Amino acid sequence: MIISEARKQDLEQLLELYTRLHDNVLPPMDEKLQTLWQKIISDPNHHVVIGLEGEKLISSCVLLIVPNLTHGQRPYALIENVITHPDYRKRGYGTRVLEYAKERAAKEGCYKIMLMTGAKQESTLRFYEKAGYNRLDKTAFVQWLE
Repeated sequence: MIISEARKQDLEQLLELYTRLHDNVLPPMDEKLQTLWQKIISDPNHHVVIGLEGEKLISSCVLLIVPNLTHGQRPYALIENVITHPDYRKRGYGTRVLEYAKERAAKEGCYKIMLMTGAKQESTLRFYEKAGYNRLDKTAFVQWLE
């Protein structure tokens, strides 16, 4: 598997993969979506990490680098939208995508990475723990906005 950051031409496959994440629907490939995608891939603090098997996009996560005024003015990182195509799970692809994100966060000088999941399956929680995350240090709260 080749791991890299998403390119303009990866949008369609990424959206297809996202349909397996929380039952997202495939949005129309309109100008609004293209503009948003260009904004995302142009943002130096927004990294869409992808794993490719040949030409097929099979795994991804989003890494956000957040500038920060505490901890010696070192940024912190957020991980979101972790997904591996169901046909490719349990082969280490998700772990490798998360490792790439961790290396990128370290390169940017981040002092921590935070990841939240809505998953309740113990196997998913163990996957994140095996990747180096813990569920003991912080308590997460979410407020959904409409």
